[in-house]
Amino acid sequence: MGASSPQPPAPSPQPIAPAPAVTAPSGARLTIRGMEPGIITRVSDGTATVILSHPAKRNAMTTGMWRELPPLLDRLAADRAVRVLVLTGAGGTFCAGADIGSLRGSAEAEKGLATAAEEALAAFPKPTLAAIRGYCVGGGCQLAAACDLRFAEEGAQFGVPPAKLGIVYPATSTRRLVRLVGPSTAKYLLFSGELIGCARALRTGLLDEVLPEGELDKRVARFTAVLASRSQLTQAAAKEFADGPADGERVAHWEAQAHESGDTAEGVAAFLERREPRFTWSVR
Repeated sequence: MGASSPQPPAPSPQPIAPAPAVTAPSGARLTIRGMEPGIITRVSDGTATVILSHPAKRNAMTTGMWRELPPLLDRLAADRAVRVLVLTGAGGTFCAGADIGSLRGSAEAEKGLATAAEEALAAFPKPTLAAIRGYCVGGGCQLAAACDLRFAEEGAQFGVPPAKLGIVYPATSTRRLVRLVGPSTAKYLLFSGELIGCARALRTGLLDEVLPEGELDKRVARFTAVLASRSQLTQAAAKEFADGPADGERVAHWEAQAHESGDTAEGVAAFLERREPRFTWSVR
């Protein structure tokens, strides 16, 4: 459970780097709230990059950060300029869980905030990708699992440690983890609280790609550019069908959207004319 994850020990040879300076490239919109714990947002070329920033504690989530995430996601979902969302951490780590020092309420209340943030991310209507370095533990793993895809740099470590604290992991989070990695690996992580590396995470389905050191940002930029160029209609329908049962009414809805939007006709025409398609359908 992300709300109460203990901080794993930092390997002494690799101190956590301070949060990098974030500059907005040409055409980008940047939102940043100083160096206090918080969430940095950058929008450029169709991709919103959401950065968990609390470098003094390996980007551990404070109560304020948990509360901040759902309304931020709502705003980005409504932004027609955003076609893809990337979730990552400042500096050399993704997120080491919850900042226990920031907790002022009960563990159950904090667990509710973490679950609400996770569900808001899972419900985001456009493709989401977690770009992971370093620790992805507790609440960090909870958020990464809620993304559609996960790419990591070699050396990243993953863990779900509520068993170390005597906390009941949320049922929805448990089922999401089981869907990703299967019952056996989910039980291994939940029963033991032990960390696993990239090789096992990739083999069990927790990761989609593992990149050599220094290659993660470039690969994420290339892949999100591909996603941003594809049909949002196809992506939105596929996401809904993949994440839950699709009844006849919802299937009919998406078929009607494909017909009325003209995206299917445009895609076929572009293929026959050997040009890039100009899709017009948008989530909002």
